[in-house]
Amino acid sequence: MRDRTNVRLWSAWALVFAALLSGCRDNPLSINNTQQPNVAGVFSSPGNVETAVSKLFEQMYNGQLGAADDIMTQTITMSFESASQLGNFGMGTRGSIPRSPIDNSIGNNVAAGNFRDFDFLSRNARLAATAISVFNGFIAAASSGSALGTVARDARARSFAYFNLGYALGNVALMYDSAAIISPQDAVDPATGNFAIPVFSPSNLVMDAALKSLDSAIAIATAGPASSIPADWLAQTADVTNANYIKLLRSYKAKFRAGLGRTPTDRAAEDWNAIIADATNGITSDFVIQVNAVTGWSGAVASQLATATTWSQMTPFIFGMGDTTGAYTTWLQQALTARTPFLMRTPDKRFPSGATRALQQAQFGNSRAGTPAGSILYFRARPTGEDSPADPWGTWFYDNWRSWAIRAAGGNGPYVLFAIAENDMLAAEGYLRTGNFAPGVTLINKYRTRAGLPAIGAVVAITDPVPNSSLTANDCVPRVPQPPNYNTTACGSVFEAMKWEKRLETNLIGYAQWYVDSRGWGDLVTGTPLEWPVPYQELFARGKASYTTSARSVTGTYGF
Repeated sequence: MRDRTNVRLWSAWALVFAALLSGCRDNPLSINNTQQPNVAGVFSSPGNVETAVSKLFEQMYNGQLGAADDIMTQTITMSFESASQLGNFGMGTRGSIPRSPIDNSIGNNVAAGNFRDFDFLSRNARLAATAISVFNGFIAAASSGSALGTVARDARARSFAYFNLGYALGNVALMYDSAAIISPQDAVDPATGNFAIPVFSPSNLVMDAALKSLDSAIAIATAGPASSIPADWLAQTADVTNANYIKLLRSYKAKFRAGLGRTPTDRAAEDWNAIIADATNGITSDFVIQVNAVTGWSGAVASQLATATTWSQMTPFIFGMGDTTGAYTTWLQQALTARTPFLMRTPDKRFPSGATRALQQAQFGNSRAGTPAGSILYFRARPTGEDSPADPWGTWFYDNWRSWAIRAAGGNGPYVLFAIAENDMLAAEGYLRTGNFAPGVTLINKYRTRAGLPAIGAVVAITDPVPNSSLTANDCVPRVPQPPNYNTTACGSVFEAMKWEKRLETNLIGYAQWYVDSRGWGDLVTGTPLEWPVPYQELFARGKASYTTSARSVTGTYGF
């Protein structure tokens, strides 16, 4: 049964170790069953271990984004990254207002999605840790001092395994309240011959282990020196140089460290100097996965969200802050269940322009092929005939179409998994939080001015407001709901400008970025769950009862 997957894994890996360490051979009279997975064979030679390691990231990527029934699809409606009232894949369940707790009872209607990420990440973390241990043994036993023929190739395999171990643990820690900390040093129980199953540890300790694994990956790649990462290991168009690979690792360190906090207090308390150091030494261009229906790197989530309006239309809750006509303020003043869509007028070039919906629609026609070449338009004004009924607060005229080209191409094309803008805004947030405003403002302006918004000038406090685009008092982006009733708006602060740029540049790309950030910024709807419990499938496999988490958001920045 699937419920016992992870427990069985511990026994399987223990048997692999026992076979390798004892040097035993099959009985000559035994018959090899080719219908069973040859687990021992995977670890029978350095080359086989390297091959297994090379597939780790692909497996985890597909676990997170290779099927729409997953955590990512739930988070986009929880954070107003998009809106859908469909019950499919937990979108309507998670996005409904008022919010509901995460049901972790057996057979709940989002059971598969709750478990998928935990399952893929945990299993591949175990594989990565086992590969490291076995490979270290091959290196120690090699008369030449190299298991794969060169020190650089050895270093590449070991570093990449540590990267995947850190990636798995880091993402589990971002989403779940606790998990098992998996390590290459996990011991085998001499009484049973099985791995001693690690107890659950809270997310902060799991994240500590993740960051240490990424540090190990960096240290090995730096000291190696490691060979370039083959293109197919990371679904790239060319091999990744060792220098660029290390930059990617540092960006993930910044992302994980900043994203762990469940509340504004937690996020503010992170080591922002360390985050700045990693982000400023991180990626210098988008980390793009070349999804391909043939090679196995799936574009399932991007394709599914382009199915129809009912799957992923925009809601004004966050995006409406770009409006400069007062229509968003009026929308906030309407009862939640009586709100009506309005025409978005904004100087931000990532949205369509025009004084009427027809003029905005005319910029695109009926195209569903994605953003026009040379354009920075991320949203289209939807053809009127494609409007669909939905919750009043989730109904609008606009769709994000940045990833629609993947669906149009049959599930093939580039998918941005880690945007340079996300990395830049991690550094910008750190600079703002530590009072070093000038470099933070420079990074924010990099995206503001490109989008046609006026540059932010000298800043003396994180609460300084953004400038207007003209002499009109309302002509500033973003305009943010104001206390005490949150039905009026005013020009947002420089910190809100950073949030606006990060949200616009990461909308419906990456992995659950809006949810992770909104949680730490305190921007989620009141009562939104702040983390997932360990899925009941894993709990039942360990003989434990299911539970649900009690951590839920309070009324936050915007009063939602």
